Amino acid sequence: MEFNRQNVEQALKEASESNPGPWTEHTRYVAKACRNIAARCDNISEEQAYLFGLLHDIGRYAGVTSEKHLLDGYRFCMERGWEKAAQICISHAFMIQDIGTSIGKFDVSNEEYLFMKEFVANAVYDDYDRLVQLCDSLALPTGFCLLEKRFVDVTIRYGVHPATIDRWKKILEIREGFEKRIGCSVYDLLPGVVENSFL
Repeated sequence: MEFNRQNVEQALKEASESNPGPWTEHTRYVAKACRNIAARCDNISEEQAYLFGLLHDIGRYAGVTSEKHLLDGYRFCMERGWEKAAQICISHAFMIQDIGTSIGKFDVSNEEYLFMKEFVANAVYDDYDRLVQLCDSLALPTGFCLLEKRFVDVTIRYGVHPATIDRWKKILEIREGFEKRIGCSVYDLLPGVVENSFL
């Protein structure tokens, strides 16, 4: 299936109908953040970045799950021939390439766990993986927000894990890298971030 906005938007619409929830609006804000930052970066396609953002949580179509949504998203995209999007469905949760840094529950089979472990360890991350990892932490279902607000939001829901601080540090490092490229704060490119962060 061709990787274009029409097909991706339709996939997200159907996924949202399959499992309605705030994840859909979160996803749309992630995609917009990806597009806005990509627009200021050389060698990153705004459209590709936007579509990868829209698809990063597509595995939630299958219902309310923890780390299983990563694998469900991977399979969903692979079935359509969207290989890079499939990688991002898993990589967005592993800014540190170690399965042990997960903050969720592995509600998957042993075989699936081993597949994910090997996949994460061997994936080659590029600007799109890093951009989605960053933007996933810049978006609530209600809009753009400070990283720290999203960090707290996720930690309240998932709890504190041994890798929590290292994951935060990695996201802050990724932000710094993108800010050097775009020549401004990422927050300058996220309309309503102040209002949404402090309401």
